[in-house]
Amino acid sequence: MADKVEHTPQVIVGVDGSEHARAALEWAAVEAERRSAPLTVVYALGMPLVVTAYGGPIRFPPTDEISGQATQVLERVVEYARAIAPSVRVRTLTALEEASLAVIRQARPGDLIVVGSRGMGSVASMFAGSVSVRLSGHAPCPVVVVPVGDTGKPASTSLNRVVVGVDGSANSHRALRLAVDLAKESDGEVVVVNSWQVAFPYDPDGLVAAGYQLQDDVLDQKSQELVAEALADVIDEQREDTQVRVSVVRTQTNPVDALVEAARGADAVVVGSRGRGTVRGLLLGSVSQGVLHHSPVPVVVLPKHAEEHA
Repeated sequence: MADKVEHTPQVIVGVDGSEHARAALEWAAVEAERRSAPLTVVYALGMPLVVTAYGGPIRFPPTDEISGQATQVLERVVEYARAIAPSVRVRTLTALEEASLAVIRQARPGDLIVVGSRGMGSVASMFAGSVSVRLSGHAPCPVVVVPVGDTGKPASTSLNRVVVGVDGSANSHRALRLAVDLAKESDGEVVVVNSWQVAFPYDPDGLVAAGYQLQDDVLDQKSQELVAEALADVIDEQREDTQVRVSVVRTQTNPVDALVEAARGADAVVVGSRGRGTVRGLLLGSVSQGVLHHSPVPVVVLPKHAEEHA
C-alpha cells in the first residue's frame, strides 16, 4: 500500500481579470508570504456541459481564443503576485468548471481560499458575488472574501485588528479560534462582538412597575455569560507567549450592523457559517451573508464543516 502523500497547506485564489479579483490576488499573495505557504491561482472558464449519446456529460472544450485569454490573464497574475510577494511560490491552474467548483476541488483542510467580492460576470468572468457566498457555505477550509477599496485595492492586507462575531454556539467558538490564529500572525488584536435584538411586545415601564425584570437586563446578563464562556474556552487555552490582545463589544443592535460597525478601522472580520439565532446572539447563517455584502474590509468565513484552523 502506497504511503499517504502529506498535503502542504496553501493559499488558493480565484482570478478572472477583474478589479475585484486583482484585489483578492494582492491579499492572497501577502497572506501566503505571511504563512510561508505556496499560492495557487485558479482561472475558471466555466465551459458548458455537453451530453453525448454514447457517454456521460463532458465539458465543451474551450476555443483557442478563450484559452489564449486565460493564458494572458494568468501571465499577468503571476507577474503581479511576484511583485507583491517575491518569495512566494506561485502555481497556476486553468479549469473547465465553474469558479466555485474549480476552487473547491483544489482545496483541502488547512488551506485558505481567497476570492473577490464580485467579478465581471458572463463566460469571460466566473467570480460573481454568488460564487463567494457558495464557497463560504461549502468549502473545506476558511474562505476570505476581499472587497475593493476606493483606490481599487483591498482596504487592508494586514491582520493587526481582527473582528469576530460570537453567539455562544460551537461554530462561533471555532470562528473565535480562527480569529486568534489570524491575529497571531501579526501579534495583533481580536475584537469579540456579541449582539442581540429583540422587539418588546409590551410597554417596558409597565413591566417594571408590575415587578418583572426587563428582557433587556436578562439578555445583557446572558451576553456577558456567553462572551466570558467563549473567552475562557478559546483565549485561556492559548499559550502564555501569545501576544494577541482581546477587546469585547456587546451591543443591543442588529447583528450585521454591529459587526460592520466594529469592522470599520479593522483589517478583517471573521464569522461562522451557522449560529443559534437572535435571542442568544448572532444568527450567523444570515449574518454571514449580510456581512459579506456590507463589510468594508475582508470577511473570513469559516464554513460549518471546515477544519477550524486555517
